[in-house]
Amino acid sequence: MKAYPRILGQLVVLIVVACGIEEEPLPPTAQPEIPAMLRADLEALADPADGKGSAWLVPSGSDVPAVASQAGRWEIVFEAAESGIGVGGAVYLQISPFWGWSTPQVVAPQAVGFTEVTASADGVELEVATLDEQLLRIVVGGRPLAGGERIRIVYGAGPAGARADRFAESHSRLWIAVDGDGDGRRVLLGDSPSVPVVAGDAARLVLHLPSTARPGQRVEVTAAVLDASGNAGPAGVGEMNLQIAVDGAVPGTTPGAGFDERGVAAQLMEVPESGVLRVRGTVGDGIDAASNPLVVGDSPRILWADLHGHSALSDGTGSPGDYLAYARDVAALDVVALTDHDHWGLEPLATHPELWDETRRQIELFNEPGRFVALAGYEWTSWIYGHRHVLYFDGEGEILSSVDPRYEHPRQLWRALRGTATLTFAHHSAGGPIATDWRIPPDPELEPVTEIVSVHGSSEAPDSPFSIYRPLPGNFVRDALGRGYRLGFLGSGDSHDGHPGLAQLASPRGGGLAAILSEELTRESVLEAVRARRVYATNGPRIVLETELDGHPMGASVRPRDRAELALGITAVQPLSTVEIVRAGRVAEELECGGLLECRGRLQVIDLEAGEYVYIRAIQTDGGAAWSSPFFVD
Repeated sequence: MKAYPRILGQLVVLIVVACGIEEEPLPPTAQPEIPAMLRADLEALADPADGKGSAWLVPSGSDVPAVASQAGRWEIVFEAAESGIGVGGAVYLQISPFWGWSTPQVVAPQAVGFTEVTASADGVELEVATLDEQLLRIVVGGRPLAGGERIRIVYGAGPAGARADRFAESHSRLWIAVDGDGDGRRVLLGDSPSVPVVAGDAARLVLHLPSTARPGQRVEVTAAVLDASGNAGPAGVGEMNLQIAVDGAVPGTTPGAGFDERGVAAQLMEVPESGVLRVRGTVGDGIDAASNPLVVGDSPRILWADLHGHSALSDGTGSPGDYLAYARDVAALDVVALTDHDHWGLEPLATHPELWDETRRQIELFNEPGRFVALAGYEWTSWIYGHRHVLYFDGEGEILSSVDPRYEHPRQLWRALRGTATLTFAHHSAGGPIATDWRIPPDPELEPVTEIVSVHGSSEAPDSPFSIYRPLPGNFVRDALGRGYRLGFLGSGDSHDGHPGLAQLASPRGGGLAAILSEELTRESVLEAVRARRVYATNGPRIVLETELDGHPMGASVRPRDRAELALGITAVQPLSTVEIVRAGRVAEELECGGLLECRGRLQVIDLEAGEYVYIRAIQTDGGAAWSSPFFVD
């Protein structure tokens, strides 16, 4: 997400709470000008000529498909509707602003993004200028553009062409908007053209195993060949052959099947009687990778989930179908949620119910209990109180927009969701685009956990790896626990690149995953586990983290006691740097696990008092990390 302006000073807002209307100072990072702008846009009246006309891509003058991050040329024709466009009216070329297309410009013919614009009608004069990133305005002058008359736009007309998005998708929109009367209000054409974006050259391999299995069980190794940005489907992958080398108790090298057109292959193997299984894979000319570890034994089943991410329906990349297929087939997730913004993006879900209907339709198509769980959701994008994503576990639910005065406060949102199979999750809560207002206690029924890590960085504590940008002092999740809130921990990507489960591949701050401890792979069992806080977070790597406190699972509440035994087991992807016990707001103990891939032990925890909490934080030498949900002392 792009940076947004802030309003400073001591502002006051009227909010609705359960007991009536109260005055409350705005949080320090609140940006009230954004919801004000969105509401004004909703209330503005469009001219009958706004958003009228048609546009199409000329195949003979365009590079179709586009190749991720590579230059190309695209020719678009706009034809005015019968109402025409008056003098001072305008046509806009809005290249998808997420995430890497060149900005169209008309001043430097030799530079990237140079765009030629011409009119087919005599007497029509065009004034063309770049207004913002990826946004070009074409103002009609001389005389009106009459119905049926055309404007030709060549994006990437110069020798440098225009650079395509670095993330692949089935159709990236080249949006055309029309302001028919020149009042500054433009409306998008629903049939704006699009171009597919395909992956670049093969550059990396990812391998995934389940994280736990029973002795003798047959499990699937999933392999995917990706380009440098994590896009699936590089050219020529179907001719490659996967070679699997198995470590530990099952030595040897076995040939795998060839890859399909998406660059994905799968192979079954039988696990040993005990121990830790890791595999290595090789394809092509030196492209290799290691899998995550698989722990064989009686450990609880770990479901890997990414519960927060965006498609092109808001400010991300790809269609809902693209997103869900990547999650299931490439990232080999067990659970995924698509959470596009309620009121952000070029066609917000809150004002385009047909897009929300399509999201839910795709979710139901992909949801397959026992194999893959898909959840419908959206991001309640409050620029006052912080962003939360809302997940519907029963396939039902509507968009309750943060711009709607009925749902603009967290308590209003929770009141509307009460009694449903729904959860909300605060995210990037310590800073980033906007911090969570932790003065408002999370609803214990609807918000039992919080997302502590994503592509924005970690909101756990100031001393966590890849800490979130622009942190607000005293607003980390550890500070929220200090307020007495009982919150389990999970991570999720908040990806905008169409790569759920693998957001860390293109993010310098890592990504985020949720590990859910559940033997069953259904919506109902996932909901039960999250409500019970049997979850933990990582910033991308599939680290196995096992822990109990006197036999209680992570996330549990325990009674005060003089002495308790904390059992833990860490099986890392890369060597460990530190394994720490965090207690009541500070690192209470550090284990001697540096340089190890596995760390196990039993520790005595003395004098557990009411109000305390205890959790485990494991950090690898590469910055990969995992956090258990806390144990809470009643």
